[in-house]
Amino acid sequence: MADTLALLHPATRQAGGFHVGVATASAHLAGAYDLRRQVFCCEQRLFADDHDYIDAHSTTIVAVADGGAVIGTVRIHEAEPSLWFGSRLAVAPVWRRRAGLGAALIRAAVSTAHARGCSRFLAHVQVQNVAMFEALHWRALETCTLHGLQHALMQADLAYYPPAASPDAAHTGAAA
Repeated sequence: MADTLALLHPATRQAGGFHVGVATASAHLAGAYDLRRQVFCCEQRLFADDHDYIDAHSTTIVAVADGGAVIGTVRIHEAEPSLWFGSRLAVAPVWRRRAGLGAALIRAAVSTAHARGCSRFLAHVQVQNVAMFEALHWRALETCTLHGLQHALMQADLAYYPPAASPDAAHTGAAA
């Protein structure tokens, strides 16, 4: 399955590695939706069903393990001309503490949007994840409560996220 992803950089494959790219195969999309359901519906109990109107016009980015399983996902969409949002960032529980996976998904999301004309990229980030985003050159703009949880509306510094080589490309990473 990993071979069907459009990749930004040639793979430097290592044991336990992963690839991140725009989901084009139906199996990748199904894996992304399954992971979102696991994280947002079963684990966090935020939704009965996390699908919404944004899914119809969003781009899904996935992290795929060397074995072919979807281990992370995020979606991006253009809310208005040049204003993009990232949402539904989810990582499989056993991969959450692996170095680089969340950051690779975030880089892929912002770089893909940047290649598609993004001049401002925002996300509502659960407060426990704000420090990770700040380390990746994001800044908090305000706080709010969404779905009963504290979130920060955050903005990416696009200077740190060059446009992806192709609008359908993303990033390749390897777990440490």
